[in-house]
Amino acid sequence: MGRTLYRIVTRFLLHPWFRLTRGLTLGVRVLVRNERGEVLLVRHTYSPGWLLPGGGVERGENTQEAAAREVLEETGVTMDHPLRLAGIYNNDAIFYGDYVLLYLGETSEPVSQNGSLEIAEARFFAPSQLPEDMTKGTQRRLREILEGQSAVQTW
Repeated sequence: MGRTLYRIVTRFLLHPWFRLTRGLTLGVRVLVRNERGEVLLVRHTYSPGWLLPGGGVERGENTQEAAAREVLEETGVTMDHPLRLAGIYNNDAIFYGDYVLLYLGETSEPVSQNGSLEIAEARFFAPSQLPEDMTKGTQRRLREILEGQSAVQTW
């Protein structure tokens, strides 16, 4: 019941409100690796596919703080070192005027989900055993960072 309500509110109230009140939106995603080199991914309750943890930047919040906050909220994981900016991407295919900043982070902590209505599952994956149902943006970023492929500036 709670997850269904969250999906409805997000899709039909928040997204239209953001379009009306904001000229552009700014989001963050974080490629978090643990000491074994595994990658942290999350699966939302309201949309399919695995993706990098992250979310929106609030007014007055700096992007690095927003990225660390989102990872903590979604997975219970804190970073061992300050996050490093890896790239800035245009996300017009999903939301016109949306930009995503990708950060890189490291942690020695295990996932400790806090019962969020937003996150169905969060876990670390070995780079050789990534799930098949990752979002396209997540797949592109992982190929660029882990395999050294050329960067594409769209999410």
